[in-house]
Amino acid sequence: MNQLTLKDSFTVEGKTLHSGVEMKATFKPAEANTGIRFKRIDLEGEPEIPALAEKVVDTTRGTVIAQGEARVSTIEHAMAALYAAGIDNCVVEVNGPEMPILDGSALHYIENIERVGVKELNEEKDYYIIKSKTKFRDEETGSSITIYPDDGFSVEVMVEYNSPVLPNQFAILDNLADFHKKVASARTFVFVREIEALLQNGLIKGGDLENAIVIYDQPISQEKINQICDVVGVDHVELKNVGYINPTPLKWDNEPARHKLMDLIGDIALVGRPLKGRVVAIRPGHTVNNKFARMLRKEVKHTEIQSPVYDPNKAPLIDINGIRSMLPHRYPFLLIDKVIEIDRRHCVAVKNVTVNEPFFQGHFPQEPVMPGVLQIEAMAQAAGVLVLNYLEDADKYSTYFLKIDNVKFRQKVVPGNTLLLNVSLMTEIRRGCAVVKGYGFVGEKIVCEAEFMAQIIKNK
Repeated sequence: MNQLTLKDSFTVEGKTLHSGVEMKATFKPAEANTGIRFKRIDLEGEPEIPALAEKVVDTTRGTVIAQGEARVSTIEHAMAALYAAGIDNCVVEVNGPEMPILDGSALHYIENIERVGVKELNEEKDYYIIKSKTKFRDEETGSSITIYPDDGFSVEVMVEYNSPVLPNQFAILDNLADFHKKVASARTFVFVREIEALLQNGLIKGGDLENAIVIYDQPISQEKINQICDVVGVDHVELKNVGYINPTPLKWDNEPARHKLMDLIGDIALVGRPLKGRVVAIRPGHTVNNKFARMLRKEVKHTEIQSPVYDPNKAPLIDINGIRSMLPHRYPFLLIDKVIEIDRRHCVAVKNVTVNEPFFQGHFPQEPVMPGVLQIEAMAQAAGVLVLNYLEDADKYSTYFLKIDNVKFRQKVVPGNTLLLNVSLMTEIRRGCAVVKGYGFVGEKIVCEAEFMAQIIKNK
């Protein structure tokens, strides 16, 4: 898949949850590799804040990002909607330090994204693939988040509160395509017993029964309830029985758990790349969510490029006979055995390295090592399959090196290794010339890399 952005801009406006003032946020399309950025248009120079885990400065009742003096809070609902819609690039212009709370969910964001539509860009979407179980546990709270390998992205959440009204709940989202109908409209929630302390800390000044689920689960004196109503600016209410005090019923019995799932998606979006993995969270919250996202973010930043996923049980997309029909190479110089991934821009080929390779007789008899030049040749043959695969009468063409740059060898390739060759076009093919970036992997480690230009020439 290629990266996505919005087809057109859209604007949301309304009061904010914590400061209670009116704010406006405009979501605009952005170029490939921009990422998600929040721009404070009310400040001098209109500073931008990248929506990344390391930019989070506060997680008290919401996620706050900052860069320098500029900050934007309560971004998690917007981030969840952008992530669920597959938006990789977007600039969000905000005229203040907090996003509007709207109805306390992500519904308005996802509806607007679907209304304006999405646009495909020319750069490939850069997934980060989870290849092994990764777990983070917050010892202070007992909260934990674990991510497992999976073909797509999915989330499971379990929440646990010591409350007779809000028992243990769980929510599951197996497919982001279901985000709109299963998660987007889940509202934020608060306990009546928490409201006074939150207000004293300058929070939830914009909260009301229209944008939050309010839970009354512990008896409080009528005098205290009246004081809270006066501070919030609503008519006095008489609460006789524990329960949800909103005039509108819950959308689902587990609406609070679904909202926690939404918050988790919004916070994981700050990893900065779409993930392929299954997230299982026990008692998640913005603090543990951000700690987990920071941990993944470190892995992402330190991973130059991931090795391709190789399942030897799957049938190849192009087998050795298909390769021989495209490439003129034959024994002992045909150096790829099969192709396991291919599209218009990239190809992954496999070379099974055995001790029977003829070059091991002289390189070196006592310590057999695959020559680096042959690793690059194998890479070039994978690139040949990439560019010839979409030509009619591919057997009538050949590819020839024009130049090779930035070659690096990082680790030996020896008998018994399976060499994965991942090649991608760096530019469009012009005038019969292809510029290619290639990596060779053994397991998860890069063993070689190179950039090269090849010319496609019709055989005489």
